[in-house]
Amino acid sequence: MKITRRQFCHAVAALSAAALLDGCSQQGAERAVNADGEPMFQLKLAHNMAEDHVVHIQLSAFAQEVSEKSEGSIQIQIIPNGTLGSETDMITQIQADGLDMAKVSASTLGNFSEQFNAFSVPCVFDSQEHYYNVMDSDLVEEIYESTENGGFRGLFWLDSGARSFYTADTPIRVPSDLKGLKIRTMDSQMAIDMMKYFGGSATVMGYSDIYTGMQQGVIDGAENNVTALRDHGDVTKYYCFDEHTRIPDMVVIASSVWNKFSDEQKSIVAECAKTATEEYKDAWKKFEDEVLDKAVNQNGVELVKDVDIAAFQAAVQPIYENLKTSNPTTYAVVEEIRAMA
Repeated sequence: MKITRRQFCHAVAALSAAALLDGCSQQGAERAVNADGEPMFQLKLAHNMAEDHVVHIQLSAFAQEVSEKSEGSIQIQIIPNGTLGSETDMITQIQADGLDMAKVSASTLGNFSEQFNAFSVPCVFDSQEHYYNVMDSDLVEEIYESTENGGFRGLFWLDSGARSFYTADTPIRVPSDLKGLKIRTMDSQMAIDMMKYFGGSATVMGYSDIYTGMQQGVIDGAENNVTALRDHGDVTKYYCFDEHTRIPDMVVIASSVWNKFSDEQKSIVAECAKTATEEYKDAWKKFEDEVLDKAVNQNGVELVKDVDIAAFQAAVQPIYENLKTSNPTTYAVVEEIRAMA
């Protein structure tokens, strides 16, 4: 039987995960109780960033604070670099009782609960203030619980900035500026539809191919948060702040682990989670500022801020209309988000 490259990669990821988690197959590794009779845990939290990324630094600080405030009853080991496979792989391992926690994108979680897809709808957030107000609201707490029957729940969110267009030659101020341009997008129907209504041509390719694609003219640009300029700054002429989507990262935890926590342990983890979210807002802003400073002063990237946001919002209204009938669950969340603008 012929094995495809995709099947081979999934098999390698599964074998790597099994080797790393060997001996800890019992989720939560609940080993004993402390002097107060509370259960003790050794947990594993996986993500796909490097050790020097702000995500890893913040998650490590979260783990340290949980350990200190729980007096060692909850220990969290951070597993970086995508060691356990893709974000979907990590969620699958949580569901199979092979992993306790993971940091994934809300777009990935949309495969497990349609409510999370609302965060990928273009122009659903008017501003950073609107975004923060929504993400810190009871609405998101309800969305966290929507995957309980799937074996996990949301715990806290991390900012991942706003996605905007950046190009090799053309400043983008209104949707019509995208006409005739080939723009790299994620392999997502929502992203492809967005480009159609903006008037550009969606070109799906891997992130690692963007640099060469822009350099050789295969694509005219891409869309991502400003940190992409670390990799693409010297092939980018314009970064245009249309901020069409803000898709948060989420830390999720296995329901079986969460339900084993004592009430006090749940309170401690929730408190530390809130602290992590707030601290990360500042850390992410500093990260973005550092990237922009280098992009502008070393690479000569021009920042386009006089963008007609209302024009971009108007252009994607057909997506909202389609959601009413094609995905009423997602649309209901979108309506609640828009009501908070």
